[in-house]
Amino acid sequence: MAATKGKILYKVYRALSYGLSPLLYLHLRWRVLRGLEHPLRWPERLGRPSHARPPGPLLWFHAVSLGESLATIPIIKQCILRRPDLNILMTTTTYSAFQVVKNCLPTGVIYQFAPLDTAAAIDTFIAHWKPKVIILMESELWPNLILGASQHGITMALLNARMSATSFKHWSIPVFIPLISLMLSKFSLILPLSNLQAIRFQLLQAPPPIISFAGDLKFAVEDIGMSVAEIKKVEDLRAQLAQRQVWMASSIHRGEEEVILEVHKMLLEAHPNIVTIIVPRHPMHGKEIALEMQKEGQNVALRSQGENITSGTNVYVVDTLGELRYLYGITSIAVVGGSFLPGLAGHNISEAAAAGCAVLTGPYIAHFSSMVAKMQQFNPMSVLQLIQVHGKLDLAEALRNLLGDDKVLEAHRLAAKHAQQALACGIIVGTWNSLHSNVLRSAFGVDDVHKCSDCWPHMKIASLVIFAHVRMPELSIQPLR
Repeated sequence: MAATKGKILYKVYRALSYGLSPLLYLHLRWRVLRGLEHPLRWPERLGRPSHARPPGPLLWFHAVSLGESLATIPIIKQCILRRPDLNILMTTTTYSAFQVVKNCLPTGVIYQFAPLDTAAAIDTFIAHWKPKVIILMESELWPNLILGASQHGITMALLNARMSATSFKHWSIPVFIPLISLMLSKFSLILPLSNLQAIRFQLLQAPPPIISFAGDLKFAVEDIGMSVAEIKKVEDLRAQLAQRQVWMASSIHRGEEEVILEVHKMLLEAHPNIVTIIVPRHPMHGKEIALEMQKEGQNVALRSQGENITSGTNVYVVDTLGELRYLYGITSIAVVGGSFLPGLAGHNISEAAAAGCAVLTGPYIAHFSSMVAKMQQFNPMSVLQLIQVHGKLDLAEALRNLLGDDKVLEAHRLAAKHAQQALACGIIVGTWNSLHSNVLRSAFGVDDVHKCSDCWPHMKIASLVIFAHVRMPELSIQPLR
């Protein structure tokens, strides 16, 4: 009965997607005019290919934005290493992800923009690419994509699976349960981010046997290769900051700059030589911040303009893409944004931790609460989460404590780096083993170049290290008295 209701709901959804296609087309063209879609490749969003399909079996990876895309790349590399017989297609949704990912995908991987979830776009896309397996990242649960792929006999997996509290609430409405239950039943593997996420998927009637655990792939995001010119630009910035105290506010959303700039003014009173680096989520927002500060008569340097940090510069705005992981290497303190205003859900803190930054975040971290909890469980000093930001005083006080005591700052930096390294161990191996045994083996047959079992001893050692640190906190760095 539930399956029948789910199929009826899907037919309704599919019919609506047909009917709304003209409006979605107009919306897409409007996004092109605003610079939110690729000016030439936007037809790919309608499922129209810009690349010929190569002969042979094809594996399709899909992620929405930059963070999920970068987390996918290590798994793509594993597939290339262990299954060189497969063609690999990578899609993303956002234009900003394309601008970075296109330069760091392994040679031979085909890149396309993901089709909209309309019946026509999905059908056109699948008819051309004919994937045997689709691997989705995080929360990409679209009816036409999932059920359309299932009708073509395509095997599917959901990695780093998560569902926000809001999405869970919406899908839990009785009328929608049959549809989400039908969709989840089409997966061969779901790897949730946490126990909480696993419970949410089970409450939405995902079959328990397909749910497994491997860890958060965002802990294991690799460095993006940089050109000689890009490396020189980062090193030049490092030299300009050599004699200055520096902290960075990264992945800042619109409205959060008010928090950051007010805290910056508080810190200037005690640290007049300080430089605040602001990295907005979107480059255009960075230009707006710089313009507003210049109107106030402040000396601001804008990265896209190649402006240098002089003795009178106290704010440096990074309005470029793809440099964040390397910019973390020039600061000792990282305040990760997307977490200081209601309605936001946090951003990846492991990149800052991997670079050896002392990591701070705000109270609104729904999507990354599991990551923060795991790092704090490993060592409470690894992440400073500001539960309340009353008048920005909490953030300012935390930064004063770090800037005013080199030993405390170093202890926090080491705690963050060690926690990230320990939690990253074994994630890629564990994810690959689950993916290979539950999905790829049945879809493509056994043709693994390297035996997955060879990697298990390393994964077990990594698990024992994490277990030891969590259960025996005396092995972790303790707060300095």
